[in-house]
This record gives sequence, structure tokens and C-alpha cells, in this order.
Amino acid sequence: MADGAGVDDRELVTWWGLVVEAYGRTTPLLQVGPVGGVDLPGPWFEVLLRLLRTPGGQLTMSQLAHEVALTSGGFTKLADRMVGAGLIERQASVEDRRVSHAVLTAEGRRIAEEAQRLHVARLREHFLGPLGEERAGQLAALMRLLRDANTRPVSGSSH
Repeated sequence: MADGAGVDDRELVTWWGLVVEAYGRTTPLLQVGPVGGVDLPGPWFEVLLRLLRTPGGQLTMSQLAHEVALTSGGFTKLADRMVGAGLIERQASVEDRRVSHAVLTAEGRRIAEEAQRLHVARLREHFLGPLGEERAGQLAALMRLLRDANTRPVSGSSH
């Protein structure tokens, strides 16, 4: 049943618990640690990876804050530290002076590429290895469905 009415309450709790436990046990195995002498806490790595995978290597500060699940103020502090480390820089939008972009620096790109290489090796070992290609793809599709079903629109966004 699509609505899940046939699923026992205890079984439903167990299913969700397995998702949470698997995520909790796997995530630490995927951490890349220091790269090129730069410590990369989880949110820093997320920012670098998102910028690296975006054409032009830049996103608006508000979009990045939303994507890494931080408040605007929390992301501003994180961005300040990453700017200080020479990984990103802020650039004002030419279209709208109220908008600021986070942009990878050359050093940020180098660190992001190396971190991604290490991360991919760990993903192959701890995610793709146990599941195989077909099940990993199915899990990704299911998690995308769950994410999209539970995503609230960004306030002020037309997406």
C-alpha cells in the first residue's frame, strides 16, 4: 500500500531506525580529514564539493546556506572562516548588488578536487562495495524521492 497503512508501527520504527543507524555508522567512514594541510570539517567539505560540482564554481551565499542546512548567520560565520583559509572568496553579483556569491579560489579548487578524490575512494569502499551498483542506485533514487517529498520551498525563491 502506498500510504503504508499495512505496515506495523513497530516495523515502521525499525525501518527508520535502520536508515538512521546505517547513516550514522557509514558517515564517519566517509570523512576525508585534513587535505593539503587544511582540516575539512563536514560543512566545509560540503561547501567545497557543491562549489566544485557547480558550473562556474560559484553559488549564492543563500543557496549554499540552504543546501548545507545552515542558517544565514551560521553560514556567514562558516564562509568567513573559509575565506580566511583561502578556500573561497565572496563576489558581489553583477545583476543584483544585494546578492553575494561564494566562489572557489584556485587553492580551494585544488583542495576540493583532492578531497573529492579521497571521498570517492571511501564511497566506493563503504557505500558501493556493500550494496553493489544496482542497489546503490536504487537507494539513491529512493533517498532523492524522500528528500524531495519533504523539502520545503526556500522563502523568497521561485523554484
